[in-house]
Amino acid sequence: MKKFVVALTAAAAFAVLPSFALAAPAADPQATAAVKAMLDAMEMRKNMLAMYAEMQKAMPSIMRQQMVGLIQADPKLNAEQKKEAIAKAEKALPQVAQTVGKIFNDPALIDEMITEMVPLYTNNYTVDEIKQLTAFYKSPIGRKMMALSPKLSAEGMAIGQRVVTPRLGKLMQDLMQDVQKP
Repeated sequence: MKKFVVALTAAAAFAVLPSFALAAPAADPQATAAVKAMLDAMEMRKNMLAMYAEMQKAMPSIMRQQMVGLIQADPKLNAEQKKEAIAKAEKALPQVAQTVGKIFNDPALIDEMITEMVPLYTNNYTVDEIKQLTAFYKSPIGRKMMALSPKLSAEGMAIGQRVVTPRLGKLMQDLMQDVQKP
């Protein structure tokens, strides 16, 4: 049960993270350089570190909410079993949160993210448009926008969690019942 709870917690944690497309073919070197200059102007590395720090702070609460929701939605468990399962999940949560923290603190993570982001921009913007975006991110309002991005992302994630989670309760209950049918 403990391994199941840990796996379930980790899966719930990563379910709330954005998913990224598969790697695209290499972009034009000029476009790649323009995107990297834009990401530098955006202070992407610094902002990603701040965003990851915010995510790490929010993750235990999000994981706890997901675990409790899944356990409460399990029709095979009676009230006492649910209480026991929640207690076991609570006990496993710090270890899972620590493991997730190691992922976010991996120095290679940001390099990989930036590498994967280059095609995102080169496939959607021309080099000239990327240069215009770079100029924006170097402007005072662009800097302010980027400085507030981690905070806005964290608050947006909390809002999304607060609005979506109640709607998922019934869906999760139905899913658990379907999965447990013989």
